[in-house]
Amino acid sequence: MLIRPARTDEGQLIVDLIYDLAVYEKEPDLAVATLEQINSAFFCQNPAVFCYLVEDDTGKVVGFATWFLNFSTWTGTHGVYLEDLFVEPSARGKGYGKALLVHLAKLCVERGYHRFQWWVLDWNKPSIDFYVSLGAVPQDQWTVMRVDGAALERLAKS
Repeated sequence: MLIRPARTDEGQLIVDLIYDLAVYEKEPDLAVATLEQINSAFFCQNPAVFCYLVEDDTGKVVGFATWFLNFSTWTGTHGVYLEDLFVEPSARGKGYGKALLVHLAKLCVERGYHRFQWWVLDWNKPSIDFYVSLGAVPQDQWTVMRVDGAALERLAKS
């Protein structure tokens, strides 16, 4: 297996993997990112979001992780926020997802970041169980808040 940064010619592959993740999460209609948006976000001069791809032993990309830096005022350090983690169904159970998580955990440790965090859907018990087995602790004392769409427009105008 090989974990590597996505290359500039792989924007469409990232779009396709995002869509596959959205299908898995039962929300394909919400995956509306365009190739142009992905290319300008991931492959600009100073990107703020990053993508690692994982290849099987034949060189086929079987999964990805997208992430960006966050910051904890309590620890005074950056951390990694994992936006997406996805492994193709045919490649699950072979260690690719864990390898991507280990890769990002190593990045955190090497850079002195104190947190590595992500969200997981409440119904996704297999993933929750997997993450807990790796030492992740559910942060169930927090409620995720979001403002988007028309509500975001209204808030901005208020």
